[in-house]
Amino acid sequence: MLVHPQFDSVAVQIGPIAIHWYGLTYLVAFGLFLWLASLRVGRAPFADCGWTRRDVEDLLFYGVLGVVIGGRLGYVLFYKPGYYAAYPLEAFAVWKGGMSFHGGMLGVFVAMALFARKTGRAFFQVTDFIAPLVPLGLMAGRIGNFINGELWGRAADPALPWAMIFPYFDSLPRHPSPLYQAAGEGLLLFVILWLFSARQRAVGAVSGMFMIGYGTLRFIAEYFREPDHGIFGVSYVVSMGQWLSLPMVLFGLWLLLRKSASR
Repeated sequence: MLVHPQFDSVAVQIGPIAIHWYGLTYLVAFGLFLWLASLRVGRAPFADCGWTRRDVEDLLFYGVLGVVIGGRLGYVLFYKPGYYAAYPLEAFAVWKGGMSFHGGMLGVFVAMALFARKTGRAFFQVTDFIAPLVPLGLMAGRIGNFINGELWGRAADPALPWAMIFPYFDSLPRHPSPLYQAAGEGLLLFVILWLFSARQRAVGAVSGMFMIGYGTLRFIAEYFREPDHGIFGVSYVVSMGQWLSLPMVLFGLWLLLRKSASR
């Protein structure tokens, strides 16, 4: 049976300055976004609509703000509102971990709306551009979760070859759910969206596919992940992550069908 290596959360220590693995995975995520966006900006229909390298750099700036602010607020409000109401200053301690994808997504929506308004572009044209660029960043973040030994999975059959004990939590064999999510919501979703967006699509279709793909894969992954404490408590039937993913799937279906019908 495998045992989580219990990595030191600090990757590099220089005097009083500590660089955490989780922070490094965010840098990797932003670097991947910049690289993929530079490839995508030269392709139709974006190259034909005046997209430039400067737009990519501005998008990254807006996106970083949306991810960090929205992700942290989402975690505070969706998962531990009682704790942070009692210790409000802890909400700013982002180096201790605690980010919500769904909150980060809402933050990115606000950031992209501001970018679209500034550049005079349609909101869904902007989100169609960034949708295929997001999953590899999510994969990097999940690897960061695994390094930190957090977001452990539900109890697994000890005979499962990759069942893993997370000593920080307990001594039961568990699913290494961060790696499941890195493979599903990260690598697999990237391949789906990159191929889907390679062809000309109605405005909003790629965004809709992202919502459906992420929501579905996250819903499935939650069956292998120990449920989080959320605003509805802890549930092994429908977890907080699943409740937050359902509206994504429904909105994505509506968006995809609506845009397809309007072609």
